[in-house]
Amino acid sequence: MKLPDASEFLVNVSTSVEDCKESCLKNCSCVAYAKLDINGTGNGCVTWTKELIDTRQVGDYGQDLYVRVSASELDSDDASMSKGRNIAITLVISVFSAVIIMALISCFVIWKKRTNAANQPDNGVTVSRSEDQRDDLELPLYEFSCIQTATNNFSVANKIGEGGFGPVYKGELEYGQEVAVKRLGENSGQGLREFKNEVILISKLQHRNLVKLLGCCIQGEERMLIYEYMPNKSLDSLIFDEGMRAFLNWRKRLDIIIGIARGLLYLHRDSRLRIIHRDLKASNILLDGELNPKISDFGMARIFGGDQTEGNTKRIVGTYGYMPPEYAIDGNFSLKSDVFSFGVIVLEIVSGKKNRGFFHSDHKLNLLGHAWKLWNEEKALDLVDELLENEFPASEVLKCIQVGLLCVQLRPEERPTMASALLMLDTENTRLPQPGRPGFYAERCLSETDSSSIGNLISNEMTVTLSEGR
Repeated sequence: MKLPDASEFLVNVSTSVEDCKESCLKNCSCVAYAKLDINGTGNGCVTWTKELIDTRQVGDYGQDLYVRVSASELDSDDASMSKGRNIAITLVISVFSAVIIMALISCFVIWKKRTNAANQPDNGVTVSRSEDQRDDLELPLYEFSCIQTATNNFSVANKIGEGGFGPVYKGELEYGQEVAVKRLGENSGQGLREFKNEVILISKLQHRNLVKLLGCCIQGEERMLIYEYMPNKSLDSLIFDEGMRAFLNWRKRLDIIIGIARGLLYLHRDSRLRIIHRDLKASNILLDGELNPKISDFGMARIFGGDQTEGNTKRIVGTYGYMPPEYAIDGNFSLKSDVFSFGVIVLEIVSGKKNRGFFHSDHKLNLLGHAWKLWNEEKALDLVDELLENEFPASEVLKCIQVGLLCVQLRPEERPTMASALLMLDTENTRLPQPGRPGFYAERCLSETDSSSIGNLISNEMTVTLSEGR
């Protein structure tokens, strides 16, 4: 501090600072004092009795100046400091209380969600995180505007399909990659569960016979899955179209059968998770540019953990014609449920005919019953698609028919595992067991009650959800 200028001040070279303070306090005219060591003894004092002029901060080389103030000014300063402290304390308490209240509300919301989830029967995979916690997802996230541009604003011309999940669009990303976009339908309450299932499951799966998930889009109410585009669409669009399946020779059909078997074996045994697809059908087998099969649509899949081999549900999901009887009627499902569906697909590929809706002038059997009838009559080759024109090795075709019939047997324990089925398909000159009676041997083999509870509620091609299994 620069010492003030003044016309009246008193200098005492022998007085200590403490004595100077006492002297100033006793003198009513004293307004300030400071230490002034003139002779180098450590003592010395200067006091001012008039108005202080030109006092200011001058850096580190100034001196300390002690200014006398009234007690009322000190009390005012103390009051201001006390008021400031009170405001700060009040603010801290308010903020702390707000944090506690928000934490309690959050805990209640989380508890409520978990309680509701626990009361929902068979919701598929339980998602323990919020839908919008995007950082937890193990795949890229696309902006809605990017997908909107890629699909030409979801135009009708870009629409390539429709399922229980919602519409499917073809799109092209800005760097030229073609994609298939599955968009969650606005009115599909079931679709949100399927979306969570599919994101969680397929993001953890990688296999050449599973469709590749490139990413997803989660923005507001929009939920979309972005897949690699399959130029040859789905298997059903080829094998059930007389003009298209003419291009499927026997070698390609066998490759498709074995590819599906390998994909299922990966799901059942070789992946990070043990997964039951539960909706395996021809329309869920997609074909790439070289007609390699890729299993798709994991919205209804279930995870089995540990040593679990089977389960039961009151919420039946799947497609009639591909569901095994123990699941369609009683809600029991296992790895053998997918084996049954695989067997149906094998017989459909061999014959070029659908199981559901199959018609023959000589009987009222479905495709499975017709195939078993021909097998027992030693006329199994009559099942083969006439468009193949006998250009196939009979032994391979008979083996595929036999494996297909083994997979669709009525009792789950009699069906082979996918590992056994693939081994039988891949191995030559192997003696196979004789197939037993297939499930749903006749379409009218169900009782009146069971038929009305299932058949009247579902169509030939739609994926179904029934609230009760029996």
